[in-house]
Amino acid sequence: MNEQEFIGVIPSRYASTRFPGKPLVDILGKTMIQRVYEQALKSKLLSRVIVATDDERIAKEVSSFGGVFEMTDESHQSGTDRCAEVARRLSKQGKIVVINIQGDEPFIDPTQIDELCQCFIDPNVDLATLTTKFTHVEDVLNPNTIKVVRDQAGYALYFSRLPIPYFRDNQNIDSRNLNLFHKHIGIYGYREDVLQKVAGLKESFLEKSEKLEQLRWLENGFRIMTAESNHLSISIDTPDDLKNVISRFT
Repeated sequence: MNEQEFIGVIPSRYASTRFPGKPLVDILGKTMIQRVYEQALKSKLLSRVIVATDDERIAKEVSSFGGVFEMTDESHQSGTDRCAEVARRLSKQGKIVVINIQGDEPFIDPTQIDELCQCFIDPNVDLATLTTKFTHVEDVLNPNTIKVVRDQAGYALYFSRLPIPYFRDNQNIDSRNLNLFHKHIGIYGYREDVLQKVAGLKESFLEKSEKLEQLRWLENGFRIMTAESNHLSISIDTPDDLKNVISRFT
């Protein structure tokens, strides 16, 4: 653990299709990007936190609260691509582990970040992400919540928008078997060299089918370790999500 440096990168773009300007929306007196940044700073294992953006408005906001940002290419198609560009500038001969922190989770628990970092104690882990148990049946059936199945060592076998595993004998999904389903939490860790490799991969068939980037990595033979978290993850994808989150705190 002491030989590697964990760097938190928060990819942040202004032009969200469902919620333009999302990083700059006000949430109880602070912008979303400030809240994500401040939560990430509470991690015990990250040595630093960097916002990766292509927008001057976001960069200006990060500067206003004393944060660190890196300008990245506006042509990037994913947060992974932005993380890879930042990592190339910070290269330390393979000793960096980059933690890709979602910019739309203003109340992310810093413990989750540290849980992900802990996966890299194992030198064989190149990629990692988090999962949690489902608490509601309707979430298992919701295609916007991503499901993951894992092998006995904890490595991901597949991610899907459909409920997996599928019960062939037609038993219903209910409270008795809800614990068989694992929900994916969209925070990723990558060793620096592996990050450059996965960022250079072409879009794959499975990725196109499910619109899930991590399937590109699996389809190309990379293994993704998972760690289970008991902490709640709340993402804001739409203006309605924002209203619901604010209502919880007012």
